[in-house]
Amino acid sequence: MDYLQQSFNIIFDYRVYFTTALFDPANPLFNDFLLEKQVEGENRKILFLVDQNVANHHPDLLQTIKEYFSQHTSVELVTEIFLIPGGEIAKNDPAQFSRIVDAVNKYGIDRHSYIAAIGGGSILDLAGYAAAVSHRGIKHIRIPTTVLSQNDSGVGVKNGINYKGKKNFLGTFAPPLAVFNDYQFLTTLNNRDWRSGISEAIKVSLIKDKDFFEWIESNATKLVKREQPAMEYLIRRCADLHMKHIASGDPFESGSSRPLDFGHWSAHKLEQLTDFTVTHGEAVAMGIALDSLYSCLAGLLPSTDYERIIHLLKVLGFEVFHPMMEIEEENSPILMGLQEFQEHLGGQLTIMLLGAIGKGVEVHEINKEVLKAAGKRLKLI
Repeated sequence: MDYLQQSFNIIFDYRVYFTTALFDPANPLFNDFLLEKQVEGENRKILFLVDQNVANHHPDLLQTIKEYFSQHTSVELVTEIFLIPGGEIAKNDPAQFSRIVDAVNKYGIDRHSYIAAIGGGSILDLAGYAAAVSHRGIKHIRIPTTVLSQNDSGVGVKNGINYKGKKNFLGTFAPPLAVFNDYQFLTTLNNRDWRSGISEAIKVSLIKDKDFFEWIESNATKLVKREQPAMEYLIRRCADLHMKHIASGDPFESGSSRPLDFGHWSAHKLEQLTDFTVTHGEAVAMGIALDSLYSCLAGLLPSTDYERIIHLLKVLGFEVFHPMMEIEEENSPILMGLQEFQEHLGGQLTIMLLGAIGKGVEVHEINKEVLKAAGKRLKLI
């Protein structure tokens, strides 16, 4: 047998910063970061992509960015700032991906330059995917603006767009160069988007950290009342748990396990079935409810723990059931989520369930009759 073999390791290193008013000229954080990355003799550029919804709620943002880079000249700002439609439409429309790639070509954004994306998770996913495949990898800076993106999707290593009606069918694993969580963006979120991101914090607490779950229980009223310090703690703790998980196991999901996707097999399908009128965070809350009740009925989770989970979701204002989640037949649409979940990773079906609050348990098959019973009971809550 004659062959050559190569093996090497790559270290990925990125920071998640927490700040307020990132583009205030008096705030040196962003410029100091760019100066730290500066290499003598290189002319680095930065291209900004901004969520249209964010721009609508912060009408001075584009001008503020331009003024910031007129005073801080560590990189050359591309003066055309691209507005991208916010929400899942950004990931559903191939034209938005093409716009970004065309801008990379037009303005000469090379592998030593930056694409900075400001917006919710959908914009960050789209921008990260475009950055990863352009020139085989342009440096990507994420500036998340929602609770969901600041505590979950924005701090991870996944990028992607939707294709053939399937969520994140095209995508890459490409860590950002850095993440800047600016709490100021949270102040203009509507109540629905404020609440939506809390479901991901509940998710990670349920599978990894009982103390964090109990903190959310104790501070649910503060979160509902939009008390900023409580939300800032939730975001930082949730982001920390997500990042530690990425570093501890299978960051690029080469196996068949996705522990952080507890509650997600039905959530992703529900988003698609409702044409994304149900937000990701809302769908995750319903998915958590379904999988928690299934865990209980399957004899894995004590009923007292299940009741605490449902109570917390309800206190925070989440719905725990949607008509499209009802399972009547073997071909009920929501069940396609199990198949697509398995297809996305390959290998055997692996679903994260609960053995207790703070303790995830992986299973490799789902009893459809128990799942049907869980759906019927949730419908009555």
